[in-house]
Amino acid sequence: METKNKIALVTGGSRGLGKDMALSLAKKGINVVLTYNSKKDDAQAVVTEIEKAGRKAAALQLNTGDIKSFDTFFGQLKIVLKDTFGTDHFDFLINNAGIGVHNSFAETSEDEFDQLMNIHFKGVFFLTQKALPLINNGGRIINLSSGLARFSFPGYSAYAAMKGAIEVLSRYMAKELGERGIAVNVIAPGAIETDFGGGAVRDNENLNKMIAGLTALGRVGLPDDVGGVVAFLCTEDAKWVNAQRIELSGGIFV
Repeated sequence: METKNKIALVTGGSRGLGKDMALSLAKKGINVVLTYNSKKDDAQAVVTEIEKAGRKAAALQLNTGDIKSFDTFFGQLKIVLKDTFGTDHFDFLINNAGIGVHNSFAETSEDEFDQLMNIHFKGVFFLTQKALPLINNGGRIINLSSGLARFSFPGYSAYAAMKGAIEVLSRYMAKELGERGIAVNVIAPGAIETDFGGGAVRDNENLNKMIAGLTALGRVGLPDDVGGVVAFLCTEDAKWVNAQRIELSGGIFV
């Protein structure tokens, strides 16, 4: 499966890990549709950067926690696929969009729980389900988990539980979509220096040093530690990688 003329849909592609994923995919010769929730200008800047690299790109607004909006979104996506890319299908779905909520188990509210569930689990479930008719046979789906689904840091019980659910769901997706030649994998980033969760890992020097001290490679992660792995999973080199959880944490808690 050559990457030429292939198209990836990256949710939450306007900043952070999603931005690096989108740019890394473009470097592999893959065209990109990225979604943004509110950062339209940031998303358009990523589109411009991809176009300067010689690939096609487009940005669409999407709140991945608003399941009722998905039908409208896919109607818009069909128009973009036709007008920008001259096709009616795409090849790779990267379910990246997410938020961070830090609160103890005892104090997590139902509203916080529901928000995390809608964005990180229910939204991924039904967005992928509704995307299936548009994904080419032989395509790839990459879901985002977290190192926190393997090890525990107090304050992330709800978030990590949703990511644990994603890991189980991904295995079922791989099993049920295999007949279409669609591979489904999970990447699980560790602590990464982005604005995720208020930018704590990036901006809190003590937290940064603490995590680095727990990590075999002696530092926290950077966005470009992640995007290239996503791009690799969308290439022919990764054709036999399926139903796998790949942790990108530099070897924390090994």
